Amino acid sequence: MKYSLEQQMDIGRQMYLREITYKEAMARYNISESCAHKYMTDYKKANGIPLKQSGGRKDSSLLLQSSSASPDMETYMAMSKEELINELILAKANELRAKKGYEVKGVGASREYISLNSRNTKS
Repeated sequence: MKYSLEQQMDIGRQMYLREITYKEAMARYNISESCAHKYMTDYKKANGIPLKQSGGRKDSSLLLQSSSASPDMETYMAMSKEELINELILAKANELRAKKGYEVKGVGASREYISLNSRNTKS
């Protein structure tokens, strides 16, 4: 069924505000999933709401944060100045490694390099 622009915006608004889900909109208004997605995207564009970035590539910094447990604030409060500086250096190194797409586990001779993406490093 074809809906007017105002009706499409209303359907998109309802989905954006989570008054209804995609499935409910599909059943109630007899539209496809792609149509429902388009209505919500059009609503966001019309109201200046930023669109969520889609893409196959995950942000490597998010992967790094989830894979390594960061100490809480009390742990930092108990550290000396030298320990805090060392922790800051490690955090900066991990951030730079995440940008390059790898993470290091272990220290010294027993360290292991782990790729954060699924691409082959040898080409």
